[in-house]
Amino acid sequence: MRIRYKKWARPELEASKFYIDNPEEWKGKWKDFFKNPENPIHLELGCGKGQFISNLAIQNQQNNYIAIDLVDAMLGLAKRNVEQIYNENNIEPTNIVLTRFDIERILLILEEKDKIERIYINFCNPWPKGKHRKKRLTHTRQLEKYKQFLIPNGEIYFKTDDDDLFASSLLYFEESGFKIIARTYNLHKDKIFEKNIETEHEKMFTEQGIKIKALIAKKVE
Repeated sequence: MRIRYKKWARPELEASKFYIDNPEEWKGKWKDFFKNPENPIHLELGCGKGQFISNLAIQNQQNNYIAIDLVDAMLGLAKRNVEQIYNENNIEPTNIVLTRFDIERILLILEEKDKIERIYINFCNPWPKGKHRKKRLTHTRQLEKYKQFLIPNGEIYFKTDDDDLFASSLLYFEESGFKIIARTYNLHKDKIFEKNIETEHEKMFTEQGIKIKALIAKKVE
């Protein structure tokens, strides 16, 4: 999603207690960032405006959350969404951290010691052109990277509106040795997630009559 430059985003992010600008320095020790370091860590790749991760984190205080995006403007909006939702609940946002990084280079900031238990990928760029497909966040080469910091039996939750991306992703997960434990071509009918938090894109596509495709994949050794 393209978004206009927001001059306030960078200063607000730098002043935020739950934003990290140097994620490489936390590789292997992400648990140390959180006040409850024994809690499981979940990860969202491409958090956008943060509506999903802020609602997920506020509802699951027993987990810690890392949310990654590459665009300052997006992260600035995510930061404001987190603040709003936590303020409404009179809770300090101590179980969530936002950071800016290129997901293709994710192994520079995460490793096996970080023990990520779950990854969320929501409505990522489908990169429909053949020469660009390796950029997909669910492509085999990316999944192989995630396996290096996802715990045994760790899970990936994936949602998309794109039929081709979903069909291809099923093959990518199989090629990478993941086990698909749940899938649906109509998420709002089948409800394969314990509790689905609707994203901004999800709401928009659903209103257009587009069915949401989703799956849960498990890392198996």
